[in-house]
Amino acid sequence: MQFEKWQALGNDYLIVEAAALPWELTPVRIKRICEPHLGVGADGILLLERTDDPRYVATLRIFNPDGSEAELSGNGSREAVMYLRRRGYTDQDEFAILTAAGPIRPLITGPDTCRVDIGQVATVSKDFPSGPPDGRGELEADGRRWRFQHVSVGNPQCAIAAEDVEQLDLQAIGPAIERHALFPNRTNVSWYTALRPAAIRARIFERGVGETMSSGTGAIGAAVAHHLAGGERRITVVLDGGELEVEISVDMNVTLTGWAVPVYTGTLTDDFVKELHETQ
Repeated sequence: MQFEKWQALGNDYLIVEAAALPWELTPVRIKRICEPHLGVGADGILLLERTDDPRYVATLRIFNPDGSEAELSGNGSREAVMYLRRRGYTDQDEFAILTAAGPIRPLITGPDTCRVDIGQVATVSKDFPSGPPDGRGELEADGRRWRFQHVSVGNPQCAIAAEDVEQLDLQAIGPAIERHALFPNRTNVSWYTALRPAAIRARIFERGVGETMSSGTGAIGAAVAHHLAGGERRITVVLDGGELEVEISVDMNVTLTGWAVPVYTGTLTDDFVKELHETQ
């Protein structure tokens, strides 16, 4: 079974085409493949499949390394976009892909860069059912009270403003917030510090992943929270893996701009494929 490994700001995914799969991608198989020591190692798997629907170049499913399925990934989406273009799925600079969160519309802007129209974000969603219309809330985790901004970016985001994000131990405080009772479907968490009205520094704890070097949707959640607190509409988000640009329209439609590059092409050995075949 062939795959490609891609990364965007250190957020790495394995890209697999559905036609190449010898078995269904079950949670147990996904976890095994994504394990860094016993498998290939990755922040998740991107599953691409051709579609007969002329509106879309392909469908994209996104799986976390714990086997759960994510609705959307900003970095993963850009990796899938650049892969599709390089693999000849389309020769257009502008096209559409169907995800579990709905259609996304990328625009290729360079050899390894693109801008993705993510669609409208919201402060009200099923992922924070008890939340007020403005999406603001407060919770307790790791012995502290945290004020947060809920943002739905196709997936749930909990954005928290902090004076100094560098001093936070995300591995200690992240799990309790991710799985807090306020969020029935768990949540992604971002902590951010305002650098200026048009820039923030953010660190990310992803649902089903843990702390990551970057997250596209996490960056969007933090940028939207910063904007709602008085920041600009076009915001540079500085992450451990690099910078992303988030632009927020008057009607809260969001575009995300950044790069994505391939790392290597690989083939799972027959022995490993057989081992996965024998698992559920």
